[in-house]
Amino acid sequence: MRVFEKLSEIVSRSPALVAVTIILLLFIGLYGMTLTEMETGAETYIDPDTPRYILLDKYQDTFSSDAIMILVETEDVTNPIILDYMADLKKDLVRERHVTDVIGITDYLTNANGGETPTSIAEVEAAKEQIDPALYDRLVPASSMTIIQVTLDTGLSLDTQFEIVDSLDTVIRISDPPPGTVVSLTGNPAFAKQMMDEMGTSMGSLIGIAMLLMVLAVGILFSAVRYRLLSVAIVASGLIFTFGFMGLAGIKINMVTIAAFPVLIGIGIDYAIQFHSRLDEEVRSRTLTEAIKETMTKSGPSILYAMLATSMGFIAMWTSPLPMIRSFGEVCVIGVVCCYLAALFIVPVFATLLKYTPKPIPEKNGLALGDRYNLGIGKMAGGISRFPLIILGICILLAVGGFSVDDQIIVNTDESSFVPPDMPAKVQIDKVTRAMGPSSATPIFVRGDRVSALDSITWMHSFQQYQEENNDKITGTRSIADLVIQYNGGTLPETDAELAMVLETIPPELHDHYLSGHSMALIEISTIDMDATIMMSFVDQLQQELIWHQPPPGITASLTGMGEMFTDLITQIRKTKTSMTVLGFVMIFAFLFLVYRKSLKAATPLVPIILIVGWNSLIMYELGIDYSPMTATLGSMTIGIASEYTILIAERYYEERERGLLKMDAIRESVQKIGTAITISGLTTVFGFSALITSSFGIINNFGILTVIAVGFALMGAIIVMPAILSLIGNGVEEKAEEKTAV
Repeated sequence: MRVFEKLSEIVSRSPALVAVTIILLLFIGLYGMTLTEMETGAETYIDPDTPRYILLDKYQDTFSSDAIMILVETEDVTNPIILDYMADLKKDLVRERHVTDVIGITDYLTNANGGETPTSIAEVEAAKEQIDPALYDRLVPASSMTIIQVTLDTGLSLDTQFEIVDSLDTVIRISDPPPGTVVSLTGNPAFAKQMMDEMGTSMGSLIGIAMLLMVLAVGILFSAVRYRLLSVAIVASGLIFTFGFMGLAGIKINMVTIAAFPVLIGIGIDYAIQFHSRLDEEVRSRTLTEAIKETMTKSGPSILYAMLATSMGFIAMWTSPLPMIRSFGEVCVIGVVCCYLAALFIVPVFATLLKYTPKPIPEKNGLALGDRYNLGIGKMAGGISRFPLIILGICILLAVGGFSVDDQIIVNTDESSFVPPDMPAKVQIDKVTRAMGPSSATPIFVRGDRVSALDSITWMHSFQQYQEENNDKITGTRSIADLVIQYNGGTLPETDAELAMVLETIPPELHDHYLSGHSMALIEISTIDMDATIMMSFVDQLQQELIWHQPPPGITASLTGMGEMFTDLITQIRKTKTSMTVLGFVMIFAFLFLVYRKSLKAATPLVPIILIVGWNSLIMYELGIDYSPMTATLGSMTIGIASEYTILIAERYYEERERGLLKMDAIRESVQKIGTAITISGLTTVFGFSALITSSFGIINNFGILTVIAVGFALMGAIIVMPAILSLIGNGVEEKAEEKTAV
């Protein structure tokens, strides 16, 4: 290609200028890295401009007050010394900004003791007698544990909540709890804060481990070339370019995009090795200038096609309704482009400036290990090409088995299962849940011009009664209707005027939690603990009940909340994981058709990839790994990674055919020449992806296991399946009569 010829001339003529440009871009990238930010929260799961997010955001701004819970553990939480400590702690907590209330067992015991904190065991026991046993058991689920609930202002941003968590943590640390007393933060804000901190730590360690594994892999497997660690430096440069671009473009890092960086290390090392090995091969029989030109003009386009095909798989993720999956696709596309450009320019510039010379071939009796491997896979390819139908038959059967069980794989959107199991906030939440049961409720957001009117409140009461009587998964309901009945002597008012008078008597801290002005109200549905499948059925049933049991004219009632959002994600993942995969195939085929202008030639590299996607489903089913927002991208990502290997084999095969080799010889020669480079790059890619397995995040760990297996499948598809396919179709045209005779 003329473009690559021009680029090779520029590199050969002005290597120092190109090197200075690369160094300048690296400094810009390093600056951009300082601008990158982390993100969590609903906006990583739902688009902010969708009706579901707008409704959830409005509900959270109006009614949702994420409480921070303080878990106090000691030998006896009702000991007067402990009660006195908790009373003092409350005084410090309520002075913090955005804290509206602090409630704990101390408040109820103090009220029951005439407004004074009990100072003796006898006073504590007497006060206990005056507290509702159900309420007491909820506040003190065990004698060694109690919960202090810190209620925050409604509508606080995530950043503000994180600041409050840090402030409360400071207050607790300086509060000097009695000996043997452990005080810790838990609740959703504390959970989200620790998850973000863990994400930042995990990202740094993952990249560090991946780079270390790269050094080991390249040092061991790529020892036949001079400057073998050049590939690692190229990948590091590609990551700096990627991070820098993200920071400058304002692209944030979330739980899923963390995994993109080891993925990019694995793919980027492949590009670097392909360019480096081709240069080393060419420079053995040409001058350095000619070798650089041959490398850039031959490997440049073929690796470009592979890179663009890989990008097509990632671009298919842009159609996902989940922002975190779309951002994963965006980061991967940015990353593969940066890694490709880094390899394209750094290899020839480095070789020119250092006057690259290849390592001499060691003189040994017999063949070296690399040569024996080359001949071995060449013979294997030759054998496969003689029995293609048997090989393809076995591979197709396994793929069909995978496709048949794909729908049986569980979809998991439980955020608490994604984080490290020993994360303190998760440990505390699990402890509270075991002791007190699940505390979350499913909210129904009621809106209209007159939600505070008698007919609207009567409808709420009627709907609640029906649900409590007919749905065994509901443990209780609460709304403004319950408060109206409580403050009206046990009955609903008969007129709007009476209702208005009752509403005036309800304390604001209770009233405002369920009613905002005259246009918004809240019904809270408390339920038993349910797994995802049952929760989906429960949400669907409630949706149908709201349609059947409609509110008065002009009033709308909608399910919302984080639970409803995560339940909907299961449906979204099931719908889109297949469509993303199919779109990836279509885009790669369209791209290859534009390149080759022949449909058969364009479809050839896709056949092994289709089989690999089926194998992935089969291995997920056998290993019991769920679909998550991250593993849902596996199909599209596999298409991107595997297409590179199959395209490189096909490209080298067509190159050998153009040189006049017969079909069988061309298959053997192409696998023999490029198979070693693909195997080395594939194994180093596996090393890079292996870093994901070390992650303490379960969602990333499972993704790492699957990507390592997927890369192994991709190598099998390129070295085993591609020769079988090429032997059946040749180069897409009718074979010459003499070639048929030779075969």
